[in-house]
Amino acid sequence: MNLRRDVFQAIADPTRRAILLLLATSQSMTAGAIAANFDTARPTVSKHLSILTECELLQQEQNGREIFYHLNAKNMKEIADFIEPFRQLWDDRFNKLEAIMKNYKPKN
Repeated sequence: MNLRRDVFQAIADPTRRAILLLLATSQSMTAGAIAANFDTARPTVSKHLSILTECELLQQEQNGREIFYHLNAKNMKEIADFIEPFRQLWDDRFNKLEAIMKNYKPKN
């Protein structure tokens, strides 16, 4: 049985997260340019790229003989939507801590 990976399986791997961060700071890159940023074999990076593409977190664009990879922002939203309640939880906690610290007066 061949199950399709989902975006959360894709981002579970630190190398794939690093690839996403790398592409977030650039418009698009070839597989070779991406692989040059890692101390792993190019086929390993290619496998990570295929998983990210399969999960539709990356899109491929052919330009001549080169294939360029870039983020698919639409599918990154699924991750952001999942994380949002946790972000709100931490924002609330930090706001409470900030309020406590504003009223804190150190003993001399």
